[in-house]
Formats: sequence, structure tokens, C-alpha cells
Amino acid sequence: MDFGTFLVQCLNSVQYGLLLFLVASGLTLIFGIMGVINLAHGSFYMLGAYLAFALSPLFGDNFIVMLLAGVALAAIFGYVLEWAFFSYLYQRDHLQQVLMTYGLILVFEELRSILVGNDVHGVKVPSWLDGSFALGSLMSYPWYRLFASAACVVLAVGLYYVVNRTRLGMMIRAGASNRDMVRGLGIDIRRLYRIVFAAGVALAALAGMIAAPMSSVYPNMGASVLIICFVVVVIGGIGSITGALVASLLVGFVDTFGKVFFAEVAGMGVYVLMAVILIWRPEGLMGKKA
Repeated sequence: MDFGTFLVQCLNSVQYGLLLFLVASGLTLIFGIMGVINLAHGSFYMLGAYLAFALSPLFGDNFIVMLLAGVALAAIFGYVLEWAFFSYLYQRDHLQQVLMTYGLILVFEELRSILVGNDVHGVKVPSWLDGSFALGSLMSYPWYRLFASAACVVLAVGLYYVVNRTRLGMMIRAGASNRDMVRGLGIDIRRLYRIVFAAGVALAALAGMIAAPMSSVYPNMGASVLIICFVVVVIGGIGSITGALVASLLVGFVDTFGKVFFAEVAGMGVYVLMAVILIWRPEGLMGKKA
């Protein structure tokens, strides 16, 4: 492998890992703070991709504005969904949570089929991000993929700041450690849960919107993302944003370079990584010991 090809694969690994982080960070927040095993989280990624498909003709080349509009709609949807459905799951056991959120997947898929059909769709890359730049004498890399990585880095830094440097982040971290203490301090835990859930939905939808121009928009596209995001959450440690970032990048590199060097067994590489880390640290890379 020459240096140009190696550099392209590294960029692809980082871009894939950062997109995974956007989805997994919302999942680890919801699971770590609210204690809900949400199998429907991948559907929020699909929601974002279909939002990009529906909104792109309306906004044209105003891609940033389209992303902001989609995030706002997804956050509102998440806030209402938590109030109408998830608020009744906190006192249920995990088996009931799994069954009920799996039912939500079926509902979302049926609604998607009714509203937009079962065809495969594409989202056009905005003209100001079209094209590619040279990497060496033979290789090139799309500007849009570089934009996607940069946008995810900005969001990761912003999320880190919110969680670690703001009052809301302090409440989120306290809720992840001891939710009974948070209640005892007089914090409105229901409102906190709704904000966290809305943020998790918005992050997953944003990942879907960013990914849509790089891949097709198709039915049941959230299923494969959901599985790999649970792997990321387990590797990084439940409730840890930093762990989700580190695990996402690890998974991105293992998956990308596994397909390059070990194409026949690349599908199992990520799960071997998870098994090795759990043998070494059962609580995950950044998780707290029980």
C-alpha cells in the first residue's frame, strides 16, 4: 500500500468513526442517564437521512441551513416522543423496554413506507462541496467527506464543552452517576430526561443528514448502524462521551483497514475488538467500575 492510499484510508476511517460517534453519543447519553435500552435509536439516524432527502430540494445549496432546520425538527420530535412514549418506560424492566422500542422500529418503518415509499433515494452534494482535491500524484479525496469529518469534529468539541463546562452538562453527568441524588437536589429530572433524549435524537438525525449525500437513502438503513453503535457504547463504557469518541475512532480504523487487508473476515474484526476490550476492561475503556 502506497502512502497516498494509506492516507485516504486513514481519512475514511476518521470520517466513519466520527459519524458513528454522533449516533453513539446520543445512545450512550440515553442509556447511561435514563437507563432505557432504546433499540429504536437507529431509526433516528434513518429519520435524518430522509429529512435530508425531503429538505434538500427546498434549501438547494444552503446545506448548513438545511442541517440546522433538520436538527431543530429532530429535536422537537425527540422531545415530544419522550413525553408521549419513553417517559412511561423508566420503571419497566429491560425486557419490556427492548420489546416496546423494537415495536417502535416497526412503526417507524411502516410510516416511512407510507410517506416516502420503499425506493432507494439519493441526496445531491451541494455544489460548493462538489469535487475533490489531490492527495499525491494518483489519489484524490472528495471535499464533502472532508467537510463531514470537520463538521463532526466541531460537534464533538461542542458536545464535550456542553457536558464538561456547563450547568446542563453538570446535571447530565450527575444524572449518569446518581439519578436519585439529582432528584434530591430539586432538579426537574423529567425535564432533564426530555432534553437529553431530544439531544440524542438530534445527534443521530444529524449523522443521518450528513451521511445521506455519501450513501443512498434506503429502507431499514438504521438497523446496521444501531448494532455497530451498541458495540461502540459497550467498548467506550456506558454513559461516557469520551469513551464513545475513542471507541468510535477505534471501530472506524478496525473496520476500514479490516476491509482493506482482511476482506474475507472483515465483518468480525469489530466484534473481536469488543471481545478483547471487554476481557481486559469489562466496564469499557472509559466506563466506571460498578
